Amino acid sequence: MSGMQPADSGKIDCQSHIFVPELIRLMEKRKNPPYVRHQDGGTIVVVGDWVRRLQPKHTDAEAKVRDMDEAGIAMTGLSINDPGPELFGADGPAVARLVNDFVAGIARKYPGRFFGLMVLPLQDMNESLKEMERCAGQLGMKGILLYSNLAGKWPDEPQFRPMFEQAARLDLPVLLHPAYPMTYEATKGYTMAAGLGLMFDTTIALARLILAGVLDQIPGLKLVCPHVGGTLPYLIGRLDHQTQVLKRGAENIRRPPSEYLKQVWLDTVSPIALAIRYGIDFAGEDRVLYASDHPWVDPRTITGLVKSLQLPAATETKIFTSNARRLFRL
Repeated sequence: MSGMQPADSGKIDCQSHIFVPELIRLMEKRKNPPYVRHQDGGTIVVVGDWVRRLQPKHTDAEAKVRDMDEAGIAMTGLSINDPGPELFGADGPAVARLVNDFVAGIARKYPGRFFGLMVLPLQDMNESLKEMERCAGQLGMKGILLYSNLAGKWPDEPQFRPMFEQAARLDLPVLLHPAYPMTYEATKGYTMAAGLGLMFDTTIALARLILAGVLDQIPGLKLVCPHVGGTLPYLIGRLDHQTQVLKRGAENIRRPPSEYLKQVWLDTVSPIALAIRYGIDFAGEDRVLYASDHPWVDPRTITGLVKSLQLPAATETKIFTSNARRLFRL
């Protein structure tokens, strides 16, 4: 078995995904989205109207370890990609247990190379809270992957508040991750759903969490937004002006939205170095995490962009390693 020892440079990758073969087999039996079909020798995942073709590497932990070694990544925060348990109705709790067991199993198989991020069946809060306890306790998972919308509901809606409260109590960071976007119809032209739709979904979800007052109500909550915050760091001045000057949408917050956004950790998954630079300038060097979005992105792409910024060595160390160690208690 390869990859038992961490790579020398010690990078920690905070966003990396794997598809679960047993869930794919379950989805092969389904007739309605989310389901899987086989076409032209490939595996197609259908969520809503969104169709994606899986590559062999998408289900292969051994291939992921090889890519980690090539990119100098010592340890990876591993999660599934969508669809999440919330899209499977009454089967959601069983799906959550299945995929969380799979991710935790990979972490056991490759000691010291992976830490797991759980997903929760948030259509059933009692089951979600039990699964969170099980994953954090029995499985040793280190955080929660929370989809930017939960079967069409935004995560700031009141029924999801107990999940955030328990996450803070258990000191589990919550990584907000895009799902089948609410803006799919607006962005399906020119195949923009992945390029723009996903980013708008996390942007709206994160803005709603801030404006709902979640970070005031649950001050211990550790929230991570990937892809350098979607578009919110770039647009946050507009929300400040709307809430503070025009008094629109400020009912649940005590400070400007930009101050809450500076409490959020951002990851480096962006294909343009200027965006990563702006994320560091905005959030500060203590709140930016290296991540790759493997297997959709070659980890060396993001590493090269961060390196191109020619940051001080101490700042680079924080982004590549020590911020993640501190946040996820590694």
